[in-house]
Amino acid sequence: MGQESVGDLEFSLGYVVKQVHSALRGAMEDGLRPMGLTVPQYACLELLSQNPGLSNSELARRAFVSRQSMNLVLRRLEERRLLERPDMAPSGRALPSVLTEQGQELVREAGVVVREAERALFAPLSVEAQGQIRADLAACIVQARAGDLADE
Repeated sequence: MGQESVGDLEFSLGYVVKQVHSALRGAMEDGLRPMGLTVPQYACLELLSQNPGLSNSELARRAFVSRQSMNLVLRRLEERRLLERPDMAPSGRALPSVLTEQGQELVREAGVVVREAERALFAPLSVEAQGQIRADLAACIVQARAGDLADE
């Protein structure tokens, strides 16, 4: 079996996906900066708005950052009084985080900015095409995770 090189990057699907990711992240950063938020901070707030009580480890996994990075994110958000964590874990070692009213308000505002950045980026695609791409990429994620139960 011979080795195949990546070839021309412009024809590499992975490279195009990375370019789209980079463009979306840049637009999100630009929109969130005036609110004093980074993309990982926004991700943390959004995750907690939809799943109150998540632990540092779970937030890190779902936001695609290390536990150490998420710990810093949580500390900064806690300092801004956007979320609260108990001083001691109710059970085990996990400190469940919940948004404050101020955090809930900010995540609603930030969500509008993020959705607009996404809408602008994908505007050239029909709603149907966007749905098909989402489904196709979701199938790729399932394939990538097939043997990795720790990431489920």
